[in-house]
Amino acid sequence: MEPSSGSGDARPAVTAVAAVLPAGGSGERLGGATPKQFCALQGRPLVSYTVRAMERIDWISDIIVVVSPENIETMKSIIEKYSHKRVMIVKGGVTRHRSIFNGLKVFAENEFSNHLLQKPEVVIIHDAVRPFVEEDILSKVVMAAKEHGAAGAIRPLVSTVIASAADGCLDHSLERARYRASEMPQAFLFDIIYEAYQQCTDYDLDFGTECLHLALKYCKTNAKLVEGTADLWKVTYKRDLYAAESIIKDNLSQQVCVITDVKEAVGQVGFLLHESLKSQIKVEAVSISLSKNSHLQNIFSGQCYNFVCVNDKKYAIQETQQLVDMLEKSNIPLLYPVVLISVHLDISENISFSVDMEELTRIKNFAREVKKKNILVFGLLIQYKDHLLLQETVNSAAALIVALIKDRNLELIGQLLVA
Repeated sequence: MEPSSGSGDARPAVTAVAAVLPAGGSGERLGGATPKQFCALQGRPLVSYTVRAMERIDWISDIIVVVSPENIETMKSIIEKYSHKRVMIVKGGVTRHRSIFNGLKVFAENEFSNHLLQKPEVVIIHDAVRPFVEEDILSKVVMAAKEHGAAGAIRPLVSTVIASAADGCLDHSLERARYRASEMPQAFLFDIIYEAYQQCTDYDLDFGTECLHLALKYCKTNAKLVEGTADLWKVTYKRDLYAAESIIKDNLSQQVCVITDVKEAVGQVGFLLHESLKSQIKVEAVSISLSKNSHLQNIFSGQCYNFVCVNDKKYAIQETQQLVDMLEKSNIPLLYPVVLISVHLDISENISFSVDMEELTRIKNFAREVKKKNILVFGLLIQYKDHLLLQETVNSAAALIVALIKDRNLELIGQLLVA
């Protein structure tokens, strides 16, 4: 269950491809005690999103994550928690280039690893703090690297670049249209980039930042520049973390599945809710008994991270538990928070709707427990008293549902909201 990785026909015509992800930064520009690659977005470390972006592409055979020595155990726990595959952790060096060189050595030097990995024809180098890389751009740089020896993604400059004189005054500016910003991913024929690092001076290893430049300087390989997409930016400052989390939330909020019972009243509200929601979000509506769950299992195996279950019970923990069980039995790691909203339709003649404190406590405890499984449970009450006001009430419910899906507010889990 995860957002699409890109087009299905993007496989490059290359015999073997590996990826090296430098993740040894200290996060000084970000501020705070936690390095940016380990900061949590929607409860999941940033580096895990980037690893998964590579891992879900089946033509990438090995993923090398290079981390500083003090963070090796942290990275091991991330790999275990999120069930990452094809990943090897390598101890980083004191600089970015030294870390990348260490990552390349696992394919070429026995003494650096317990066992040599298969040497790839092409190796991708990509920052661990650029989580939104898609298969299409990876395939483009890999195919360009096979043809030209090296390739890298670029983007237009946003600001004009100027040079200052020794006195701090303007010396000259560059013609912005002629220049591009170098981004990631980059890709290289393995033999070229490995030879470049072997010949590299200590000065370049300690102060250099551009891998494409090393291939040009030491192997006379002119890299092919590939126009990249706007989402290749690097998480550098604290504001970037907020922007990245916003993008992740938006990606997870594209679709909702509305599940209704076959009962007439529930079905009517489910239909109205579907109609109200579809102008704001993609909706898949299912009218089915939860005991007949084969169709639901197909949905759980797809791209949906948001579920609304409409029922006419006072507070249907049993039905919600059934949905939680189905999600777990889908055998798909819940890598992203799933929103599960239980909509309770009150069709009784009583003027008021009440839940005793013991029941409320049970509801909150249930929500806290399933949160550990990366499932966020919310409750929503629709009172079906006045048929004339039903559409207005459903519209209010739809607005609350969209807000819960988009915000994914952990403080509201286990709460019973009223439309």
